[in-house]
Amino acid sequence: MKAARSPRKPAAPSTPGTINSDGALEVESSKPHDDTTLSKIIRMVGEAHGKRARAEQFVERFARVYTPAVLGVALMVALVAPLVTGGAWADWLYRALVLLVIACPCALVISTPVSIVAALASSARHGVLIKGGSYVEQPARLRAVAFDKTGTLTRGTPEVVAVEGWSDWQPADVLRVAAALEGRSAHPLARAIQAHARARGIDPSPGQDVQAAQGKGLTGTVEGQAYWLGSHRQLLAHTDETPGLRTRLDALEGAGQTVVVLGRGTEVCGLIALADTPRPEARQALRELRARGVERLVMLTGDNASTARAIAEEVGIDEVRAELLPADKLSAVEELVERYGTVAMVGDGVNDAPAMARASFGVAMGAVGSDAAIETADVALMTDDLSRLPWLVAHGRRTVAVIQQNIVFALGLKAVFVVLTFAGAASLWGAIAADVGAALLVVFNALRLLRPTAGPQPAPAAPATAAAPASSG
Repeated sequence: MKAARSPRKPAAPSTPGTINSDGALEVESSKPHDDTTLSKIIRMVGEAHGKRARAEQFVERFARVYTPAVLGVALMVALVAPLVTGGAWADWLYRALVLLVIACPCALVISTPVSIVAALASSARHGVLIKGGSYVEQPARLRAVAFDKTGTLTRGTPEVVAVEGWSDWQPADVLRVAAALEGRSAHPLARAIQAHARARGIDPSPGQDVQAAQGKGLTGTVEGQAYWLGSHRQLLAHTDETPGLRTRLDALEGAGQTVVVLGRGTEVCGLIALADTPRPEARQALRELRARGVERLVMLTGDNASTARAIAEEVGIDEVRAELLPADKLSAVEELVERYGTVAMVGDGVNDAPAMARASFGVAMGAVGSDAAIETADVALMTDDLSRLPWLVAHGRRTVAVIQQNIVFALGLKAVFVVLTFAGAASLWGAIAADVGAALLVVFNALRLLRPTAGPQPAPAAPATAAAPASSG
């Protein structure tokens, strides 16, 4: 593909990039656009959305039958009843008008929308953004919740806690090469390694020919030598682990730390252990979810199993599924939906988006979450506070209760006046008063959802000396 010549234009000082003004570029694409990781994730999101059935509101279905049925009954009262009973036409016409007024579905029809709008406004006041009324009622039926780990159950800001040399390598040399390989990466683990190196006065030039391997790590050249850096998968892709190395990896991961391995060829050069502290409110939030009837709490993470289990034990997760790719998370959520019915997926990253779309409703961490996660999610926690989840469940149940109260009241009042109408004890003015009064009462009842409720309490700050569990996933 040839780039056309163009006159030289001054570039803005703050805008990185390359301007081709005098030459020609030949660009070769090795894969079609629909074969990229992002395109695959977008397809999975669309497929997951396609599997979800839209629940129609009861009131909408009922109103389609109710209104024509009432008109038909009123006509029968006005035209047929006088012929059958031999009563006065004017008397039965009056009763038909009373029936039409009292049977007007105003109170019934507005009972649900007003309740939903009030519930949406109330949730926004509590830092929970719900994207539409259909997702207000879902938390009331919640039976299982799947959580991502890094950035969701943990703070998402890992820190280097140990650097170990291997095969006669010094820790400073391990950190220098690793920081060079991660020099241009924006991954949380990469930023943690870069920050740790700078804090120790190590600021190497970025590595050359650096390439990322999905789910494994990086390869690149530093000071003329080819290195690889990454997870246990990356280690096994280049060499066999010795019993001593396996024992050390198990010890670090068992302590809730994510281990990054640096190597050259088949030689292991060193280990970098990183840790990410759980969110201080996570354990209490999960305990409150169980108290509200949630049966299963599951962690879905791309991190290693040992690290994931350590975090799960600390926050109180029931089940751990580790070393998952985006498609694996999607399959896990599908299985949970089949088993439990109503399932929520809570996450913050692009890899969580397909699973969030497949769940009954997705919940995104609104402040730290990626654009893909927030766009896919049905609910966003704008303050990244997990204690809003139990509040959301209680709020959903309260909303459902108010809607049910409004529907029962509206239909019950109409049933009473229908009986009074046929008995000849109802007046037109009484029917008008009852209809308007019912509409006002369901509105006032719905507005109770706007009243401040006992929201989640701020979580205590984590102790400065607390042990730091893991990251990545």
